Amino acid sequence: MNSNESITKVVGLGILLFVVLILASTTTYLVQPGWRGIKVTLGKTAEGFIPEGFGFRAPLITRIVKVNIQQRTESVRADCFSSDLQQVILDVRILYKIPEQSVVGIYKQYSGDPFDSLIAPRVQEALKEVTAMQTAVQIVTNREDVKQRALAAAKLKIGSILTVVDIVIRNIELSKELEKAIEAKMVAEQQAAQAKFTQAQTQIEAETAVIKAKGEAEAIQVRGMALKANPTFVRLQIVEKWNGKSPLVVPSQAGQTPSSLLLPLGTPDP
Repeated sequence: MNSNESITKVVGLGILLFVVLILASTTTYLVQPGWRGIKVTLGKTAEGFIPEGFGFRAPLITRIVKVNIQQRTESVRADCFSSDLQQVILDVRILYKIPEQSVVGIYKQYSGDPFDSLIAPRVQEALKEVTAMQTAVQIVTNREDVKQRALAAAKLKIGSILTVVDIVIRNIELSKELEKAIEAKMVAEQQAAQAKFTQAQTQIEAETAVIKAKGEAEAIQVRGMALKANPTFVRLQIVEKWNGKSPLVVPSQAGQTPSSLLLPLGTPDP
């Protein structure tokens, strides 16, 4: 066997391998996890979807369209007007996914990405309806309420063909004048709340002082009545507090028998 024959066989083997690879690529398919396939044969779409995995298809006449069913996030802006005719621009993030049972139906009914043709316009419409029922200040202060109402309205408009998981309002844009007015109002409300709190605190402190003074007065009155009823109670307290030192004799008059004692009341020596 000469070198020309060897080269011819190598070339022929390479061509055969290339043809096999081409045929294999046209007769097989692979659907990745998180995706579903749609079989289209000569322009006709199969009724059921293809699950993830490996499979075979008819070459040249059948193609497999792959659809992502994982949760995705897209951005959208909604130019709205409040009930007091203020322009409010909402920058939102929409979390959505395609249910696998809707894969074929969406492919047949909507061209391209269903987000642009179905989800985005419905969410924008829902946001405009919700914001039109509230003032600009309410939209800013009740952001969570606006989100929940818009989410419920969007789900109702879209139906079950697509799943809107959540709507996140990232930013609310207002005119500069309106922002300043809202900020001034919020500052005034905070100052009023602080003043009210200070007033309530002062009142509580005053009432506490009155109660304390009344209690002390009543205690003094009770002690006075007790001493009046039992004069020896004072002498008993003096004796109990005596520190053991020699008593100090205090005569009532010079040259007479002592009539009273003054005992040291300091702390006893160790």
